[in-house]
Formats: sequence, structure tokens, C-alpha cells
Amino acid sequence: MNIGVFFGGKSPEHDVSIITGQLVISELKKMQHNVVPIYLGKNGEWHIDNELGQLNFFQDKNKTKKLLEFSQFNLDLQKAQGKLVFQKKGLLGKVIEIDLAFPAFHGSNGEDGTIQGLFELFNVPYVGCDVPSSAIAFDKILTKTYYKSTDVPTTNFMFFDRHDWERDKTKIILEIKNSLHYPLFVKPPKLGSSIGISKVKDEKELELAIEVALHYGEKVLVEDGVENLMDITCCLVGNEDPVASLIQESVFESELFDFKEKYLKDGGAQLGNAKDSLIIPARLDNETTENIQAMAKKIYLGIGASGIARIDFLYDKKMQKVFANEINPMPGTVYHHLWKASGLELNQLLKKLLDFAKEKQQAKNKIKYTFDSDMLSFANSVKLRIKK
Repeated sequence: MNIGVFFGGKSPEHDVSIITGQLVISELKKMQHNVVPIYLGKNGEWHIDNELGQLNFFQDKNKTKKLLEFSQFNLDLQKAQGKLVFQKKGLLGKVIEIDLAFPAFHGSNGEDGTIQGLFELFNVPYVGCDVPSSAIAFDKILTKTYYKSTDVPTTNFMFFDRHDWERDKTKIILEIKNSLHYPLFVKPPKLGSSIGISKVKDEKELELAIEVALHYGEKVLVEDGVENLMDITCCLVGNEDPVASLIQESVFESELFDFKEKYLKDGGAQLGNAKDSLIIPARLDNETTENIQAMAKKIYLGIGASGIARIDFLYDKKMQKVFANEINPMPGTVYHHLWKASGLELNQLLKKLLDFAKEKQQAKNKIKYTFDSDMLSFANSVKLRIKK
């Protein structure tokens, strides 16, 4: 079985995806799997080569030049069914078949259900959430709307698009003032890793933050901040019966848990390196911990997640209230550090993810997708007027 690990992509989180992809490739090879590194460049081109499974390739200053030397591959739409078939450009080009896909993308064009749709079309088993659950989890507005419709506690929020903002900024700022309370968080709804997110304390900062968010998308989400904040996370793996990890508490010095704190400072908290920034298990009593894990499972099952996902919460320590925040359908580096602290080593975690992918595909193959009817015969007996 060939496992294709897909990473990179047209997303601001391109580099984060490379790190996740390299981690997965390296560990799967240690587990004696046949691994095919499949790298999507920032311009959307597809590259397949074993050298792409080495992190030092992407650390090389000449990587762009070397990439041009690699043969690009096209997806063979005629042969791909039950697997993905890639063929090297040119006559009699090399053919590579993928039996199971492991998408290690972060951000748009990969974590949002788009690549999952491709896998679905060709009936290829793949790791992680499916199309609708990925789309809901990836879009912060859809996530918050889901919370509100199912009585999952979350912070107050409102949203609008670029057209609304350009038509009447004053009206939107007034609506925010009347509906929400400073400090506020302003976010591009379809982006992760805290890119484009701002914490604002007054109207002057608000307008600038909205302009920043619109730089990364067509819509903006604005929500109440939480005072006395503890930033906590629960990861889950599984299909119909997910298992929750321990609760992680993230400690940060800035106004928000930003990209620098997540990935750069002291090696990156989200990469599991900045040990002083992570407290596992979180400093919560047993009852609160169990309630958060139960809420995480409810959310996971409610959106139809499968394989793996991470759910972030905001905890008001003074009020002792929990607010569901964001859902991440493919956690960076599969959040292996939290699973290790929870008793699951990386190789064990990856084995489970592969097994969940196969299990999901087996269940899908039992569904009947065809329906025989006499509709077309009946249509022949009806006079159809077609305008030429």
C-alpha cells in the first residue's frame, strides 16, 4: 500500500504544513510504510519526489531552483478510481499510485474540505475529517453558528463581509459597539495559526484590525474577549466513538496566543517544543476537566468529525465558565506532544489514524449510491420543447 502524504499548498500556513508533513513522512517510514511525499507549491503545482520527504530540502536557500528541476505530475483522471494515479508530464511518463491519502495541509485549499472532495470523488481512503466537517471546522463563522444552534456555550459574536464594510463602515462599527464589549477579537474566519487575528481595546484599533482581517479573506468575525483567561485545548481521535486527550493549558505573554508564540518562540509551543508555555494536564479540577472533554466529544460528533481534530476553549477562571472557541480539523504536527502526554506515542497515533481512515472507507463502501428508475424512459414520452 502506498500512502501519499500531501503537504504545502496555497495557504498562508504553507510552512506549518511542511513541518507537519515532514513529521508524518518520517514516522511512517520508520513504521516501514511505503510513503510518497506529495508537495503542493505555493502556486498550486504538484511535485512528487522522495527528496521532498526531508526537511533539510525546504531549509535549503536554493529550494526554489531545485524544485524546478523536479518533474511535475498530473493527476490521471482516467485511471484514478479507488486510488489516485499521478503521471509525470510528457509521453510515457512515470506513473505513481496512491492507495491511501494523508492530508497534512493547514489552512485554505487543503484543510477546508477541498482536497477531501477530491479524495471522495475518486473513492480514496484518507486520514481526517470529511468534506462537510472540515468545512464547518475550518470556517470560524460556521463553527460559531453551529455552537449557537446547539446550545454549546461560546462568546458573543457578529460577522460581516467586505461589501458591507465598504458600503457603511460607520453602521458596522455602531452595531459592534451596541452588541459586543471591549476587548474584542477580530479574525479572518478562514485562517488558522492566529494569522490576521487582532485583540482590540477601542474603536480606533477596531477599524485597523478589520482592515487587516479583510486582507486575508472576504469576511470578518468579531467576538467578545474573555477576561481572566485560560487558553485550553482538547484533542480527539476516532470515528463514531472518539477518545479525548488530556487538557492542555497554553501560557503566553502577549495579548493573544499569536503565530510567534505558537511556532517561533523557544521552538514553538504548538510544535510541542516550548515546554514552559504548555501545562499538561491543565490546572483544572477533575469535574471541569471531564466537562470540557465531554463538550469536546459533543462538538466532534455534532459536526461529523472523524480521524482527528483539536478543539480550543476559553476558560474564565474567575467566573469558572467555559466557552467553546475554534475547531482545528488537522492539528499542527497532529498534536503529537499532547497525545504523548496522554499516553499515545506518535507511531501509535499514526497507526490509529490510518486504521480510522480504512474503517471510514469501509463504511462508505457499504452505502448504495445508485438508484434505478424509469425517469429517462418516461422523459422520452413527453414532448420537450428545446429552444435552438
